[in-house]
Amino acid sequence: MPSYEESYGQSAATTAQDQQQQAPDLPPAALDLAARLFDLARTGDTTTLQQYVSAGIPKNLTNASGDSLLMLAAYHGHAATAKMLLEHGADANVLNGRGQSPIAGAVFKGFEEVVRVLFEGGADVGLGRPSAVECARMFRREGCLEMFGVEMGEGRMVDVDAFAVS
Repeated sequence: MPSYEESYGQSAATTAQDQQQQAPDLPPAALDLAARLFDLARTGDTTTLQQYVSAGIPKNLTNASGDSLLMLAAYHGHAATAKMLLEHGADANVLNGRGQSPIAGAVFKGFEEVVRVLFEGGADVGLGRPSAVECARMFRREGCLEMFGVEMGEGRMVDVDAFAVS
């Protein structure tokens, strides 16, 4: 199976050097802190990241690729970190620079627990390209489709609940 990066042309990692090229006006210490925060999200160090979030770092902080802390936690399979970020006010629907959502990244990677956390946290399954529903259909993630209340279909969402018989 191709990687997310191969399929959608995006790298999940951004280095401090990349950030320095994108934001040359920021002091090196700020860039180093940002790189550390992104690494904490990427590795799922929930406890340490929560200390920074509680201290006031922006909950929707993004790297040079537009990946938020939530996107990085979701893409790397860290449900507890994603849940903590959502509980502290992170927006589940912030798209990265390529128009991709955290929930679509989690669906792509097959992290159903992360998908559930994001879905319950208000993630819009139709947002972004590809959307979470499109990813679930492409990669045949039936559990995700069931969670979203849609069927496999032929490229369009079908609201299963609309056909419920009383």
